[in-house]
Amino acid sequence: MLDYDKEAERYDASRGGEPRAAAAAEAVLGLVPRRARGLLDVACGTGIVTRRLAAARPGMRVTGVDLAPAMVRQAAARLPGAVVRADSRGLPFRDGQFDAVCTVWLLHLAAGPAEVRAIVGECARVLRPGGVYVTTVDKAASHNVGSDIDVVLSSRPPSPVRDAAADVEAHAAAHGLVPAGQARFTGHGQGRSPRRTIADLRRGWFVTLPPGEPLAEEFARRLACLPDQDRPRPDPVFGLRAFHKPG
Repeated sequence: MLDYDKEAERYDASRGGEPRAAAAAEAVLGLVPRRARGLLDVACGTGIVTRRLAAARPGMRVTGVDLAPAMVRQAAARLPGAVVRADSRGLPFRDGQFDAVCTVWLLHLAAGPAEVRAIVGECARVLRPGGVYVTTVDKAASHNVGSDIDVVLSSRPPSPVRDAAADVEAHAAAHGLVPAGQARFTGHGQGRSPRRTIADLRRGWFVTLPPGEPLAEEFARRLACLPDQDRPRPDPVFGLRAFHKPG
């Protein structure tokens, strides 16, 4: 697992920067009703998406939450007075406080199904009746674009999938939420090159290939044999699901 405090300084640059943030924010807002007056962005990271959510809807108050102190500092610089340090499994807000809640690139990081249920449950709790919860799903699968890099990585030990769309829908249903739409957006600037993938491998990006272990180095060797070491392969396309809280 990556240390997100250490990742904070390079997080945006290594993940597509503003173009990816713009695509994510546009897709999220496409699932949020125009009448929404308060939105909570859970695990807001550096606030690069959160800021765009707020800018696009001037009449909607946007609040960001993240657990990593370094991420909170960066997000707070982008949205002064609108970012809180808190755990997504225990949000410090009252029941029904927000018209919309989103979790962008969070659920795949959960330790297991119980933690996903807890996060979705908290999002449902702070969502008012009639509100909408929006989340990314199937993040790992989104990165499989059918490239030569994916062929090499296909034989690596599989990682547990915490954000499978069907599982997230089941967790949402358990907390009284019903499906309300879906969307897709491109992760601009996140197309992998072999050299970049080797660097990610050696800094712990792939949880089943711990850096420095022989198996990780074997995959690094295979990746180093691919052509066009610095040419990015196609960008991933991420999926969003929306859920409505009846009321």
